Amino acid sequence: MKAVLPLLLAALAFTASTQAQDQPQSGLPRVKLSAGMHQIDAQVALTPDQRATGLMFREQMPQHEGMLFVFEQPSQQCFWMKNTLLPLSAAFIADDGTVVNIADMKPKTLDAHCSEKPVRYVLEMNQGWFAHRGIKAGTKLSGSPFK
Repeated sequence: MKAVLPLLLAALAFTASTQAQDQPQSGLPRVKLSAGMHQIDAQVALTPDQRATGLMFREQMPQHEGMLFVFEQPSQQCFWMKNTLLPLSAAFIADDGTVVNIADMKPKTLDAHCSEKPVRYVLEMNQGWFAHRGIKAGTKLSGSPFK
């Protein structure tokens, strides 16, 4: 019986971690950003695991919400949409908050969408959010990360 208990605990831990991987992540810190008069309530993905999961498995997201991915240093960032159910737009953002480029991304694809220059930040919003507000390359966002 003693030999079975560690195996049972390991199986339960594996099952719990597998189930957690198939669920949207929650409990991330949030930051308020703005693009002119437009306010954004963004969850912040800081760690490699948080960035890897991103908005996967999420079935809906309010229009004023998004996710800000924060990297340790500027480099070319590339994103894909594996296990992501929502169509998203990703703004690749320089340290000072200037949008470098924006990519529209289709759900459940492995197509790479990359920054045109090295960036530290990527902001994902519902697809079309940036275009509907006239936000494009060269637009400057504001908020505490960009100071």
